[in-house]
Amino acid sequence: MINKEVIMKLKTKRGAAKRFKKTANGFKRKQAFKRHILTKKSPKRIRQLRGCVMVHASDVASVRRMCPYI
Repeated sequence: MINKEVIMKLKTKRGAAKRFKKTANGFKRKQAFKRHILTKKSPKRIRQLRGCVMVHASDVASVRRMCPYI
């Protein structure tokens, strides 16, 4: 019998997997502050919160640890 060291698989944090998508240039995420309390925000501000943005370089390592397989 061959003695092999068992390497455990890493678990993906499911909440993070739903929030981040992998692209060629890094990870993209949705804009924050767009869910509720929109009445006090100007239409311009709400419009600028549309769409996705890239995850900041200082946070990429954290996202990679939470989602090792995406």
